[in-house]
Amino acid sequence: MEIDTDTVQQVLAGADLLYSQQDVEQALDRMAVDIEALLGKRNPLLVCVMTGGLVPAGELFTRLDFPVQLDYLHATRYQGTQGGTELKWICEPSRSLRDRTVLVVDDILDEGLTLAAILDYCRAQGAAAVYSAVLIEKLHTRKPDDLKADFVGLQAEDRYLFGYGMDYHGYLRNVKGIYAVAGS
Repeated sequence: MEIDTDTVQQVLAGADLLYSQQDVEQALDRMAVDIEALLGKRNPLLVCVMTGGLVPAGELFTRLDFPVQLDYLHATRYQGTQGGTELKWICEPSRSLRDRTVLVVDDILDEGLTLAAILDYCRAQGAAAVYSAVLIEKLHTRKPDDLKADFVGLQAEDRYLFGYGMDYHGYLRNVKGIYAVAGS
């Protein structure tokens, strides 16, 4: 569904602020400390899940005060609107995952289908250990009980969210703060 920028501006103007920029920055700082404590001596490879993971991965990457390599992958169920059931692989990581400690960073853990498939992919590529970090975990009962992110920045109610990598129809990923679409 194509929308115009006037509609996007109206959505932003009417949205509910769930977390301010300061709240998100504090969560990212805490995540970085936790990641360093667990992975700092393990030569990790941080793998950003495009496109939503771009902002949180970049923010986390610059906060990590230890040697870490960076790569990305692009696999999605979302095509600018809502998710489907099939995972579409657009780009695999360029570095080998074999025998590496891998940290997969994404914007949100919602139903978990995308993240679970990506974690399985990393294990199938021979990663020695696979961890996940998400900026936002949605609170609902639709994700499998056994799927948990290892590092979670913030939790949010089950609404249509945008900001810090999460989008509204391809827009608003760059908004500083976590917002929910009004009425969602």
